[in-house]
Amino acid sequence: MTWSILARDEAGCFGVAIASRFFAVGALCVHTRRGVGALSTQALMNPLYGPKGMALLAEGYAPDQVVDRLTSVDAGRDQRQLHVLPARGRAAAWTGSACIDWCGHRTEEEFSVAGNMLAGPGVLQATADAFLQTRGLDLAERLLAAMAAGEAAGGDKRGKQSAALRIHADEDYPQLDIRVDDHEEPLRELERLYRKSLERYQPFMACLPGRNDPVGLTDRDAIEAHIARFHRQREGAA
Repeated sequence: MTWSILARDEAGCFGVAIASRFFAVGALCVHTRRGVGALSTQALMNPLYGPKGMALLAEGYAPDQVVDRLTSVDAGRDQRQLHVLPARGRAAAWTGSACIDWCGHRTEEEFSVAGNMLAGPGVLQATADAFLQTRGLDLAERLLAAMAAGEAAGGDKRGKQSAALRIHADEDYPQLDIRVDDHEEPLRELERLYRKSLERYQPFMACLPGRNDPVGLTDRDAIEAHIARFHRQREGAA
């Protein structure tokens, strides 16, 4: 009861965007791990797929092997949909035979799209096309554009309720993780929250402790200077 896109950029960051006519789709469907991969479990989703899938990828299993190992031991697999994008290489996916039409997936080298209970195959096609056509934008903005295109093509045939966006860069925690759990226009609200996050949240996240700096910035003036520099750079890029 969902469609989503998993993507990887040239720097190795992972991004996931997802939308559904179901409450809080971002709570248990979306999984990422730094340097390992991204995964979404959908339809009658299995929340156990996330931790197990990330662990298998980290152990060196290929995405198709991960999909096979997760689904082969799951008696409910025909009701599930799953796609997995690794740190390197092509994505892999599973759409169970009992998933409700329209359902399907598309896997590529740097991204994958999958959905079920959609208005038709054009939803995934529009999502993929928009992602490909927005090269040069930030990964988050490409994902938002892709989902907006998928919704314009019909989206979830039951309607709209929730959406989520996650960007996982080079830290053990996500760089950005925002959710719209219940809204009449969840993708529009997700876009608004993304724009709001650019004001202070995203530049502030870069000041926090991380793998290469276990303290981070603690001087408030230095933090404010970093935020100001962030906005100057964005204005210059625009």
